[in-house]
Amino acid sequence: MIVTATEFKANLGKYLGLIGTEDVFITKNGRLIARLTDPTVSPVDALSGLLAGAVPDDFDAKQLREERLHRYAADD
Repeated sequence: MIVTATEFKANLGKYLGLIGTEDVFITKNGRLIARLTDPTVSPVDALSGLLAGAVPDDFDAKQLREERLHRYAADD
């Protein structure tokens, strides 16, 4: 959910309650200034939600790293 800083300050309790179910993005003068997330969710899980659909289901970070290192070694 995206809210302005003014709206967030006026309804702090409401948005603090929403943080458990979704991230709250706060804007000021049209610019993103903060993102509030559930502290019990690991950063990796939070980011994976943002990447849903962009990362294949069989994503393997170790394999990806090895491929990247192999590609860079071939460029040298």
